[in-house]
Amino acid sequence: MSKKVAIIEGMTCGHCEGAVTKSLTELGNLTDIQVSSDAGTAQFIGEVTEQDLAAAIDDAGYRLVSLSNE
Repeated sequence: MSKKVAIIEGMTCGHCEGAVTKSLTELGNLTDIQVSSDAGTAQFIGEVTEQDLAAAIDDAGYRLVSLSNE
């Protein structure tokens, strides 16, 4: 499986990173999750629909801008 990169709008600090990491972890099928508020990204390995990913990020209080393979 290839690493995916999500561009996320609204993250500004470590708390934001923790909230997004928690939401992505709760999806249950993603591994190697790395969230960076500085870069505005979440990188992970696993399969997820863009709709499910957007919902998880929205639940954390942020907005998915785009999703791509690394």
